[in-house]
Amino acid sequence: MLKFVLYAIVSGVLLALGWPSHGFPILLFFGFVPLLFAENKIAQMTDVKRKGLKIFGLAYLAFFIWNAIGIWWLHYAQELNSYGQWQNSWTAYLFPVIANAFLMAIVFQLYHWVKSKAGNFYGIPFLPAIWMCFEKFHLNWEMTWPWFNLGNGFANYPKWIQWYEYTGTFGGTLWVLIGNLIIFYFLYAYLNLKEKKYLHKLIIYGFLWIAIPIGISYGIYHSYEEKGEEITAMVLQPALDPYTEKYNKSSFQIVSELIQLTNENIKTEVQFVVAPETAFPGPGPGLNIDKLGSDYLLNQFKNNFSRYPETTFVSGVELMRFYPYEKLASATASKYGNSDMWVDVTNSAIQLNPKDSIQYYHKSKLVVGVEHFPYMSVLKPVIGDLMLNFGGTVRTHLTQEDRSVFRNSFNKAVIAPIICYESIYGEFTTGYVKNGANVLFIMTNDSWWGNSDGHKELLLFGNLRAIETRRDIVRSANSGVSAFINQKGKITSSLEYEKKGALIGKARLNEELTFYTQHGDYLAKIALMLTGILLGYTIAWEILNRRKRKLKN
Repeated sequence: MLKFVLYAIVSGVLLALGWPSHGFPILLFFGFVPLLFAENKIAQMTDVKRKGLKIFGLAYLAFFIWNAIGIWWLHYAQELNSYGQWQNSWTAYLFPVIANAFLMAIVFQLYHWVKSKAGNFYGIPFLPAIWMCFEKFHLNWEMTWPWFNLGNGFANYPKWIQWYEYTGTFGGTLWVLIGNLIIFYFLYAYLNLKEKKYLHKLIIYGFLWIAIPIGISYGIYHSYEEKGEEITAMVLQPALDPYTEKYNKSSFQIVSELIQLTNENIKTEVQFVVAPETAFPGPGPGLNIDKLGSDYLLNQFKNNFSRYPETTFVSGVELMRFYPYEKLASATASKYGNSDMWVDVTNSAIQLNPKDSIQYYHKSKLVVGVEHFPYMSVLKPVIGDLMLNFGGTVRTHLTQEDRSVFRNSFNKAVIAPIICYESIYGEFTTGYVKNGANVLFIMTNDSWWGNSDGHKELLLFGNLRAIETRRDIVRSANSGVSAFINQKGKITSSLEYEKKGALIGKARLNEELTFYTQHGDYLAKIALMLTGILLGYTIAWEILNRRKRKLKN
């Protein structure tokens, strides 16, 4: 078994070394191969008991290594210890590593079961089908964590995946998994039969499977012409430490610094000023949703830009909605201090300018354990309030069903106000575009993990959204990296991490809808149907075989 353990370790390392932000994604096409060898060898052994359990253990080891290396930076999230001091949060790191590896191992175990019961003809296509179902599930359930969806692995190589405008990231997942199966099949045939024709086929088919999509993508990249009128935007990067400054400074000081940062950098041609996620108001109650028009902080901000009457301000903000008593409160509301009032908190985006009414949108893909308590009725009695406090409010935030967009009276820009974690979700982002968005504004505070791969990967995932929707991205990050990304997924300009300042750039307003925008995760839906058919066939086959065995006995 030691040999198979080494196979699992190699798989985990290959997958980790293929992952952004520093990995080389070609390795992803080989990452499953050693694990597939281990599964195949064990499945053929007649003297081995509990094969399924052994394969599950090997798969768990491989995926644990991949997850552990892939999000090593997550432990830099801070939490307060019993002495009131900030310390690295190993809970924030270990829980997603352990849980996600467990889920991945279950998926691989299901592949082994179908393959062993129904044969290779049904088992081989079951692997990409069930894996894509798993990724789709991870995009939508309450403990959503799609960070390791395989199609994300090419985020640092946008020239390779221009065809994501047709398939989304599920096209990348299918590309990787079929590539692994091709390499496994011909390598296995060569090692067992010792015929060079299989080695030649391995090299030719493997090379073509990887190279042809990349070649097509380069063709699209160089022929694609960016579309739409241009707007000029300025992104602010206040560079507030999320633990020691952002939630400890007064609201007035934070707003004053934003105004100063804007005044120092703004030019007459700037049409939009964009501030990061929860840019203000700081500690204490957020802005009252029902009284935004008379809010002192917002009016102070608007009044300071009277010299720029056609400039629109878009920012992240914490909002609150108050209920006079519990019966009127929503399911996500909580009691407000020692009063009889109840309150909902939102992580939101707002748009304001001198002419239009204030518009807002509530972040709706929430960070598990920080902004959202998953399956509260089941888990809270078990684990209590064991949630992470990343410097802000720890409660389930209010969300909304539809993807609101921001319009203004001065230009044709229709803005998708995407907030931080939401930028990981492909089909979710197309909801803004279907509602008319012709440019994507991302407001984020991803400096919880310091200057590590965390904020770099989230920036790179924006490349995927730009390609899928063919929309320019204007990105404002609290500590960086603030950037402009074009419709090809290329970062055209950026403001480095931890640098306080502002960045002015251009963005185009594309009105056309890509195939992926129109049809969403259709590949995942096909995979779901195929999984159902193959799983149903396998179950029926197993039932029939058991009946036959009983009749013989």
